[in-house]
Amino acid sequence: MKRILLISDSHGKLGEDVMRHVMMADEVWHAGDWGGGMEVYDQLCSSGKTIRGVWGNIDSHDMRKVVPYEQHFSVEGLSVYMIHIGGYPGRYARGVKEKLYQYRPGLFICGHSHIAKVIRDSAISLLHMNPGACGFHGFHRVRTMLRMEIAHGSIRKADMIELGNR
Repeated sequence: MKRILLISDSHGKLGEDVMRHVMMADEVWHAGDWGGGMEVYDQLCSSGKTIRGVWGNIDSHDMRKVVPYEQHFSVEGLSVYMIHIGGYPGRYARGVKEKLYQYRPGLFICGHSHIAKVIRDSAISLLHMNPGACGFHGFHRVRTMLRMEIAHGSIRKADMIELGNR
């Protein structure tokens, strides 16, 4: 079993509240918009946890050299596809639906909207997750993230965490 912390749209700063949850996870997945520089990436890497992520539309060229535009990987038998701007079931961003049919993930992750969502797409047989925004900048009112446990190819437990007002 792996304990995953899913975050997005940190926009250059992680609070101590986020880092407390990082320390309880086995892996941290960041769905883009890390921030202007490398600070958030460096802070997460210093935790000693496995870090996976994609770059977002505000991320620097330095960040884009370190993390990919999109990722497809498996954890504990669950196939995962992650991209920053992905849309959601019924309204996927351009080119995303084709990738979902190509990769056939059980879990599709994106960020960008600053709105936390967990939606099943039964037409493609996947679960869509967007953790919202854990950062202090943006149009969201409440900082959010998701945590989950993955084992034997499925998500065993998932919780949305509200971190309070930005």
